[in-house]
Amino acid sequence: MRTQLVQIALACVVAAAGLAVGDLAAQPYPSRPIRVIDAYPPGGSTDVVARIIAAKFQESTGQPWIVDNRAGAQGIIGTEIVARAAPDGYTLLMFTGAHTVHPSIYAKMPYDLLRDFAPVTLTSATTNLLVVHPTVPAKSVKELIAMAKAKPSSFNYSSAGTGSTTHMAMELFKSMARVDLLHIPYKGSAPAVLDLVGGHVDLMFAPLPVMLPHIKSGRVRPLAVATAKRSGAIPEIPTVAEAGLPGFEATNSVGVLAPAVTPRDIIAKLNAEIVRILGLPEIRDRLLGLGAEPVANSPEQFAAFLKEDIARWAKVVKDAKIPLQTW
Repeated sequence: MRTQLVQIALACVVAAAGLAVGDLAAQPYPSRPIRVIDAYPPGGSTDVVARIIAAKFQESTGQPWIVDNRAGAQGIIGTEIVARAAPDGYTLLMFTGAHTVHPSIYAKMPYDLLRDFAPVTLTSATTNLLVVHPTVPAKSVKELIAMAKAKPSSFNYSSAGTGSTTHMAMELFKSMARVDLLHIPYKGSAPAVLDLVGGHVDLMFAPLPVMLPHIKSGRVRPLAVATAKRSGAIPEIPTVAEAGLPGFEATNSVGVLAPAVTPRDIIAKLNAEIVRILGLPEIRDRLLGLGAEPVANSPEQFAAFLKEDIARWAKVVKDAKIPLQTW
């Protein structure tokens, strides 16, 4: 009799647990806060875009979109957290263009970008801007190239880290301009920009949203934007292509990825909500004012972009003869 009572009690516990799980599964997504990992320090272009989306996301869904900066190992640490997270839509990754560079420059990556992630949407394409510290005499791209050729390795540049889009933009610039510049990698755009502003480095390609306040204060001198056309945020600044290197283009794409095998209905809900937010006039105007062009595409379009961008930067890495890195 006692054994039967124990069995009945256990059966009741299992049944109750099953009902609880069923209730959770039946709750509409999202039913709790979403953690969005930015694998770089606060203050970078990816962080800025993530936080712009965050406020509107909570307004419409009632659930916080919590931006969690997990910097380290050039973004690999934070990215791996998402790759290993439960595919339930509650842990997401802010994608940056550096993610499509990493497969070409790092050996033994702990994840595969195409295999371990599910694309949600590209959010924006951020303008990279070629800027110099005021102590650098160059007033134009042509003058900078001439000075760099006259004194090889006399100028140094900062980047958000080896393999970052700011690094790759300068490697592309060096290759096309046939100049030699000394690379000083940092752990994210924000510290790289701070050292440029402080005069510790000479120049860099920096995300426009991060650099705008320093341009307005006169602490850096903008030479050109790395986009195919001029930026609406600073239309007076020419493109690198206009200023001396025809065909040059190096933007930084930002987007949202989920762990692989995240249910399609959750991906669809996330895509629809983020695309809706990016289409709001005040959000679009804010992004454009920061030099970030809204994109808002489909998961399928984002997936195609990832494959194309990996191949594009692989060629730049090969042409620049960048050796395999360890993280």
